Amino acid sequence: MKPLLTVENLTKSYGDIVACDHISFKLYPRQVLGIVGESGSGKSTLLRGISGNLTIDTGKISYTRQNGEVLNLETLPEYQRRWLMRTEWGFVQQNPQDGLRMNVTAGANIGERLMDVGVRHYGNLRESANYWLQQVEIDSSRIDFFPSTFSGGMQQRLQIARILVTKPRLILMDEPTGGLDVSVQAKLLDLLRSLVRTFHLSVILVTHDLGVVRLLADHLIVMKQGKIVESGLTDQVLDDPQHPYTQQLVSATLMP
Repeated sequence: MKPLLTVENLTKSYGDIVACDHISFKLYPRQVLGIVGESGSGKSTLLRGISGNLTIDTGKISYTRQNGEVLNLETLPEYQRRWLMRTEWGFVQQNPQDGLRMNVTAGANIGERLMDVGVRHYGNLRESANYWLQQVEIDSSRIDFFPSTFSGGMQQRLQIARILVTKPRLILMDEPTGGLDVSVQAKLLDLLRSLVRTFHLSVILVTHDLGVVRLLADHLIVMKQGKIVESGLTDQVLDDPQHPYTQQLVSATLMP
């Protein structure tokens, strides 16, 4: 099976600080890859570098489209990268308000992404918005409500619906449960797990929460000071950590 995404020797520095130091990995179709590490480990920089939200210093990022075409994202024209992010990719922001248009309705937030790819029929847009609201467990009666009237958890679910409407193959998630209280986190995680399975999504999930990756991720990368210090199947890494830093993370999670 060909990898969906290949990252080779990705490096990003800020002055003397190396945020990502020759990071390499492969993501396969329908795989959920978790990336964990403390604040400042480089995990969010890595995700932003992959998405194109920041320019990397060196390295190569390759993406295999559904038709088998391999794209080199570093040489891809900007308009093609933007199109990719509107169609085959999606980015779930930690703060859902950063991923939503707060001055338009829930339905318009979902429909807007469809309009970006050429859908113009109002009835089809509304039908799709209703469908995706239901998929993320938001009552379709809220279709004409503004996101500002939603709770934080509902805003996050609306952001996910907005992304999924174009049926992307790859979702990048930056701390998707951050800032939510425990009960809301649990419901969102159950929903995410269901959506990943139902729509056969490939996901790169950045989080500091080992409980989140244990529930969602097949494979795990542990980062410290810009480097990958351990990687492997999630259960193997968490149940039998080999690197002292991973052992420290797991022990801290297990402490009462």
